[in-house]
Amino acid sequence: MAIVSVFAFILVLLAVGALLRVWRLVPDTAPETLNIVAIYVCMPAAILLNVPRLSFERELIGLIAIPWICLAVSIALVLALSRLLRWDRPSTACLLMEVPMGNTAFIGYALIPALAGPSAMRYAVVYDQFGTFLILASFGLFVLALYGGGARPTVAAIAGRVLRFPPFLALLLGLTVMPAELPVAFARPLETLSGALLPIVVIALGMQLRLKLPRRYLAPLGIGLVAKLIALPLLAVGLCAAFGLTGDLRAVAVFQTAMPTMMTTGALLSMAGLAPELAAAMVGYGTVLSIVTLPLWHWVL
Repeated sequence: MAIVSVFAFILVLLAVGALLRVWRLVPDTAPETLNIVAIYVCMPAAILLNVPRLSFERELIGLIAIPWICLAVSIALVLALSRLLRWDRPSTACLLMEVPMGNTAFIGYALIPALAGPSAMRYAVVYDQFGTFLILASFGLFVLALYGGGARPTVAAIAGRVLRFPPFLALLLGLTVMPAELPVAFARPLETLSGALLPIVVIALGMQLRLKLPRRYLAPLGIGLVAKLIALPLLAVGLCAAFGLTGDLRAVAVFQTAMPTMMTTGALLSMAGLAPELAAAMVGYGTVLSIVTLPLWHWVL
């Protein structure tokens, strides 16, 4: 019942965000403002709260490897289907970015405690920062440059983006300086800020949801959603068995892989003029459908 109540709450928050936009009660920049609060305040708080409790385990290597293996499989699948079905370059670029990269930070951090338990949050941070975030900072920028006609990103440019990203700085701080058991005076404010992540992110997402789509994008959208929400999580289940991951590690690997498409990819693709309608639809429909698919993966596990 706890899972049902969480997703019912998410539906309400999505509706609140959509109504605030439709009734024009907030400025057009409101979603970006809320996302900045999430990135600069709530996500670092969640990381500082959970990462110090992380101790090195051999299985972490498998957890970090899973998003990168899923990336390799996604690239092979999308390129093969693009050639077979004669997709245009923007559609190919869109699926290359949006199939492997899930919303493992905003939605992942917010939902993992409900789906896998509070103790699993430290593993969710590892999957997100060493998997999804580094994939976006490297492969994602490469796709945008290759298909959007921009300059190829250099190693220095990628490293600079990584080191300036607030959650990654919080990760480094949590791994090196923060004690495993935080004093109550520090822990409670971090818990409050971390707990604000779910409502802030989902309301912002409700403001941004766009579900309309030109007919020519229906096939790429359907294939992309099946790959993102069904095929890759199924692959993650098999990889967990191969790496010997169990318990919280297995749950985090599967749930984080099953998260809907990262909102940031949609924004970047739109800015680059690469199938912005398809990019927005992957984010919008994927988020709505994940309200059904994530509980199904919870049942499977």
